[in-house]
Amino acid sequence: MNPARICTALALAALAACATSPSGKYDLKSVRNHAMSPYVVHEECLRVAAGERIEYYFTSDFPLNFNIHFHEGSAVLMPIVRDKVTEDSGVYAPRFPQDYCLMWEAGSTGATIDYAVRLRQPPS
Repeated sequence: MNPARICTALALAALAACATSPSGKYDLKSVRNHAMSPYVVHEECLRVAAGERIEYYFTSDFPLNFNIHFHEGSAVLMPIVRDKVTEDSGVYAPRFPQDYCLMWEAGSTGATIDYAVRLRQPPS
C-alpha cells in the first residue's frame, strides 16, 4: 500500500474515532475515491451554528485547488484558500453562524480525492 494512502487511512480512522455524538449532527462524513474529471468542482456544504467549528482532512492523487467559502450577498468570501495542493487538514472556526462550503476544483488532469469533514461542538 502507498505510504500516502496509509497516512490517509490512519487520519480518517482517527477522525472517525472522534465522531460519537448521539444526535448525529457532529458525525463524520468520510468519502473515499471520489473521482473528479478535469476542471470539475466538488462541494460539501454545512450549516454552522454559533461556536461550532469545521474539522476537515483531504488527500488527492493530483494537485487541485481547495477553499472554504461562504456567501455574503452577491460576494463569495474565502477564509481558507489552498492552490495546487494534494492534501490539507485543519479546524476552521467561523466568525458567524451560516452556511459554509468546502470546495475542491480539479485541474487539467482531474483528480481522485479522499476526504473527511465534520462539525465540532462549541467548546464547553
